[in-house]
Order: sequence, then structure tokens, then C-alpha cells
Amino acid sequence: MQKLNSTITGVCRKILFYLLLIAIWEAVYRLGVDILGLWKPYLFPSPLSVVKTLAELVRDQTLAIALIASAKRIVVGYLVSIMTGIIIGLTIVRFKWLDENVSALILGLQTLPSICWLPFAILWYGLNESAIIFVIAVGSTFAIAIAIESGIKNVNPLFVRAAKTMGASGFKVYWNVIIPASLPNLITGLKQGWSFAWRALMAGEMMSATKGLGQVLMVGRDLADISQVTAVMIVIVLLGVSVDKLIFGRIELDIRQKWGLDRS
Repeated sequence: MQKLNSTITGVCRKILFYLLLIAIWEAVYRLGVDILGLWKPYLFPSPLSVVKTLAELVRDQTLAIALIASAKRIVVGYLVSIMTGIIIGLTIVRFKWLDENVSALILGLQTLPSICWLPFAILWYGLNESAIIFVIAVGSTFAIAIAIESGIKNVNPLFVRAAKTMGASGFKVYWNVIIPASLPNLITGLKQGWSFAWRALMAGEMMSATKGLGQVLMVGRDLADISQVTAVMIVIVLLGVSVDKLIFGRIELDIRQKWGLDRS
């Protein structure tokens, strides 16, 4: 009962917080547009205009079509980046000469904005789905690879020694000790890779003008419809928060409970 009351209290606090943000947003709009005349309505939207635009995007199925198109691309690209990132990370850790020579290069490639890969993607694949998926995969692969590498390197050596003392060696040490101990870092890398994947997706869709949330965003910009731009941004934020809570958050909770860090 106490846990239920705590959950309800937390939800109410979040609702009040976001209602307060909306109220501040509306107050800034009224003050800047209606009272002081600091800017025009098309430069700073009101919450009501954003809600109306969002409802219109839902009603004419523009948002649904864009969401489906973007979801297909990001799922494929992200899955490719997970597989590639894990392979790269494990390979770097396994071979010392790769670790000494490639780690810095991987870190440098991670800092490179995803949109920089778009010219390569267009030249190699043309303006199509493959080009966008390539940009998504490259944009998030290196973050995952670095997380794998960092997670394995930061495993407590006592765990490995204890496993070897009990007779484990080679693959068993990796599978039963090192990989489970590095899972928190891996999840952090997956979350970071997911955020990079979204940035890469938006860059690819805005530049290639294909159906998707990026294209809806660009249409809003071309029409000087700041309400549409803001509505799409809010949708992207909500998607990111939902994935974090429903997928990554649950995985992190399971890991904490298995490690005895969260007994709730």
C-alpha cells in the first residue's frame, strides 16, 4: 500500500511539473506576443497552436505514416549498430594491439556528427532507404563499441581471479563473469547509441526528403509553420522518453535487482 501511494504521489508530481511548464510556456507566449509585441506568432508558437497542429497531423494520418516510416528505418539501423558495435568492442578488447591502435580512432569517429556520413551514403547507395539506414547504423555503432570496451575493461579483476580459481577459463570466464559484470556499461552504451540513432535518422530524413518525421519537420520549416516543427519535436521527445522507460529502464531495473542493488 505504501509503495502504491508513493507511485501515485510520484505520478502526480510529474503531472504538476509538466502542467507548470505548459503554463510558463503560455505565459511567455502571451507576454512576448500579445503584451510586449517582442516577436510574431510564427516565430514562437503557443501551446494551443501546437496541440491543434498535432491533432491535425493525427487526423490526416500524416503523423502515423511518418512514424511508421521512421520506425522501420531506426529499428533496422539500430539493430545493425548493436551487432556491429558488440563485435567491434569485443574484438578490440580481445587483441591488445587493436586496443592500443584502434581505440583512439573509434573515439574520434564517435565524435564525428552522423550527417558527415550522409555524402558517403548517397554516393554508395543513392537517395534511398539503404542510405538512411547506413547513416543510422554508423551514427550509433561507435558509442556501443566504446561502451562494450569500457565495460569489459572496468570489470573488477577479483571476479576474474575468483572464476579462474574455481576452474573457469577462456570462453567461460567471458560468458559467465566478464559479460554479466559489464552489462551496466553496455546498457548505458545502448541508450547513448539509441539517441545517436535518432539524430542520424533525423539528419538522413531531412536531407533525403523521404517520408518520415524528418520530412514533416522540414515541411514545417519550409512553410514557416513553427507549430508543426514544435509538434514533431515533442513527438520525438515523447518517443525517446517512452523507449527509455519501457525498454531500457526495465532492463536496468532487472540488472540492479539481480546484482542486489534494488530490492523493490
